[in-house]
Amino acid sequence: MTELVQISLPDGSTRQVEPGSTPGDVAAAIGPGLAKAALAARVNGEVRDLNRPFDCDSELELITARDEEDALELARHDYAHVLAEAVQSLWPGTQITFGPATDDGFYYDVKAPDSREPFSMDDLPQIEERMREIIKADKPLVREVWSREQLIQKWEKEGETFKAEWAKELPEDEELTVYWSGEPGSDGAWLDMCRGPHLASTGKLDPQAFKLMRVAGAYWRGDQKNAQLTRIYGTGWLNKKQLNAHLTRLEEAAKRDHRKLGREMDLFHLQEEAHGSVFWHPNGYRIWRELESYMRRKMDGAGYREIKTPQVMDVRQWEQSGHWGKYAQNMFAVPDIVPEVDEDSGIASPTVAKDADWMAIKPMNCPAHVLVFKQGITSYRDLPIRLGEMGCCHRNEPHGALHGLMRVRQFTQDDAHIFCTEKQVVDEVRAFIELADAVYKDFGFTYSIKLALRPEQRFGSDADWDKAEQELRDAVQEAGMMNEEYGWEELPGEGAFYAPKLEWHLTDAIGRTWQVGTIQGDRVLPERLDATFIGEDGEKHRPVMLHRAIFGSYERFIGILIEHFAGRLPTWLAPVQAVVATIVSDADDYANEAVARLKAAGIRVDSDLRNEKINYKVREHSLAKVPHMLVVGKREAEEGTVAMRTLGEKEQKFISLDEAIALIKGEATPPDLR
Repeated sequence: MTELVQISLPDGSTRQVEPGSTPGDVAAAIGPGLAKAALAARVNGEVRDLNRPFDCDSELELITARDEEDALELARHDYAHVLAEAVQSLWPGTQITFGPATDDGFYYDVKAPDSREPFSMDDLPQIEERMREIIKADKPLVREVWSREQLIQKWEKEGETFKAEWAKELPEDEELTVYWSGEPGSDGAWLDMCRGPHLASTGKLDPQAFKLMRVAGAYWRGDQKNAQLTRIYGTGWLNKKQLNAHLTRLEEAAKRDHRKLGREMDLFHLQEEAHGSVFWHPNGYRIWRELESYMRRKMDGAGYREIKTPQVMDVRQWEQSGHWGKYAQNMFAVPDIVPEVDEDSGIASPTVAKDADWMAIKPMNCPAHVLVFKQGITSYRDLPIRLGEMGCCHRNEPHGALHGLMRVRQFTQDDAHIFCTEKQVVDEVRAFIELADAVYKDFGFTYSIKLALRPEQRFGSDADWDKAEQELRDAVQEAGMMNEEYGWEELPGEGAFYAPKLEWHLTDAIGRTWQVGTIQGDRVLPERLDATFIGEDGEKHRPVMLHRAIFGSYERFIGILIEHFAGRLPTWLAPVQAVVATIVSDADDYANEAVARLKAAGIRVDSDLRNEKINYKVREHSLAKVPHMLVVGKREAEEGTVAMRTLGEKEQKFISLDEAIALIKGEATPPDLR
């Protein structure tokens, strides 16, 4: 008698099924509703196809659309396969490579046949229509195990040179799988090499829940020495409602793009002559200065002492700290020599002597802060020492990774390092958590806190990592934030090479998250750079070094603020807080008087006395996102009033100039000074 397979379900019940049975069979036995809703299965913790037979007694969880994370991953993977099938059916001779799911969709890298140009945006509507036909055909997605030789022969025979090359590198001792779209070997069936898992059929996808977004150039295996391919990007969801919501978010994000608003508001620009560095205009630098003043007040109030350290230090210092070994590819290095200048041409020779000493432009401030700490003898009575710096740093980010203010090569951090005893760590981290909370609330952000744990490659002993991770947990617990309200989560393997870290993930006005502030508990750098203090016992001890920032970098935080507020910054941050605009020239004297009084009240104000229609002036200053316009004409001049237009409000207020000044002055006061 054949032994039955025992299946354990999440509700604690068990079922016995015949050998060869599948999760789909179990779903059908439970009920037709579940059979229809089931998309895949988690068997002994592994996500599998519904139609893949059980190997042994198993724990089974059926995945439905309610398990959104798993369901989206499966759907997007399937959309990618359907995309590749559609392209090959429309243009025979197209070669396919890889097509993974992404955070909001999928892509597939393909090579157009030699007979046509690379694929373009013009091709996307036709591909979308063919994809919908494949989905509506409800073709079964069937898994098969093949040998490596079968795969190689298949791809070479069909001229799939990229797939053949990849197949030749696959290990023979692993289970190699393919998936058919359609009954294996039948007319119109399509095959791809894939680990899976997949949905049961293409019909499980919603034909109205995806959209092809764009095309881009790509290289085979990411190497520019290899053949150039076309990457077709799409976004895919479980239903049309989700797709529409995503497209709306994208549309809103495009309106809020800090690069677009930066031009409209005349805040900054970037250009090739300083690739990855920002040219701040007066309006943009005013925002910077307000943020810097705000952060200085917060840090002064929390007991930090500000310092300034060199931009360039000897490479040997970075070797000793460990950064040169772990981070050199992201650092700018310069030879410590004077170039020879040709007397006739005046041109400096770029040749670097073999024995030249090397200097590195700092990518972070921490080693320099240790050097400041080490000056003189420090007693335990002096601890904690909190050293802060608005530190300008440089990192050699790849050109393709640069993105406006969000990712640059030159940036300034609201950086600080706390040197403390072992007993002081939890209290210092808790105090920082409370400081960060106050700052983010001043800007109206909600946030979550994550704990990034030890990576595989790291410095320091396991005992030190155990202690450092637990200290961070204890501090969050004491601050009352280790709960769902603050999105508490632990992230295995995502810590720095020298320390675990707490991360603050802000949520903006349209639901996007941004990782900004951090604090790290480091015992490695004080050891490597020989930092010590004199303890109560008269002996030398190592301090614990807490690396911390709240904004992260001023550049990126300003970019986040611009997008969060869609350019309509709080009045206290706005570069220009008010504009006095005239309707007629007879009001010029009154407008100048109003400007003088606003300036005397500490308000950043401009006047607009141009001979232009008032509607033109209103549109222009609204585009520049000026919070308040005070419109004055002959009547306002006679009565000492203004017509006050506030950005984003439909109705204007007719109030006295004194009232307008008081109102704007209240909004113009930074939140920590109110």
